[in-house]
Amino acid sequence: MPPSNTCRATWLGTVDYLEARELQLALLEKVHAGAEPNTMLLLEHPHVYTKGRLSKQTDVLLPEEELAAKGIPVYETDRGGQVTYHGPGQLVVYPIINLREWGGPVKYVRALEQVVIATLAEMEITANCESGNTGVWTDQGKIAAIGVKISRGIAFHGLALNVNTDLSLYQNIIPCGIADRSVTSMAAILGEPVDLELVRYGMVYQFGREFGFRMEDGVAENLVGI
Repeated sequence: MPPSNTCRATWLGTVDYLEARELQLALLEKVHAGAEPNTMLLLEHPHVYTKGRLSKQTDVLLPEEELAAKGIPVYETDRGGQVTYHGPGQLVVYPIINLREWGGPVKYVRALEQVVIATLAEMEITANCESGNTGVWTDQGKIAAIGVKISRGIAFHGLALNVNTDLSLYQNIIPCGIADRSVTSMAAILGEPVDLELVRYGMVYQFGREFGFRMEDGVAENLVGI
């Protein structure tokens, strides 16, 4: 059985949303059984809108058929939260970890917010969390969305940090159900493209630091067939 204080961080590159979901569900079973270690998946998605459990139909501003014609699918999910966008230039993080000895959902979400805030601080971006609004915020708008689900003590889904994201894609939705607040990215704040790999390394380090995990590098090929 893998040590409980170990977390494997694996970069997957660009992965279809549904494919990533199937991998999460497979890992959830393995982590629950103790057959695989806690695992942190890091990736980018092709353009996609996802609807959390609290989503309203009116939060998607264009007909789904029109979005599909543009090559942007809309998927229902079982995570918390409402509608959000995933796409190129955005760092998506899916930790599949055992929380049974660590803490409950609220503590977990607050910890994820702190991981993002610390990662941004490394890049000289000041960010904060807001009471009543899950996610991470800056003076220029929301920069990271968080939506999780916990099944039998195992967390999955996770967070999305806008690094070099095309922010115009948010115009087709009401992000997280908040109509009167803007969305931003690291590149928009810093005025130049950001090295996503550097952000990824920072995220892994801060995740291990916040959760007390010993982080190990994972190999994407080793996840095939899980």
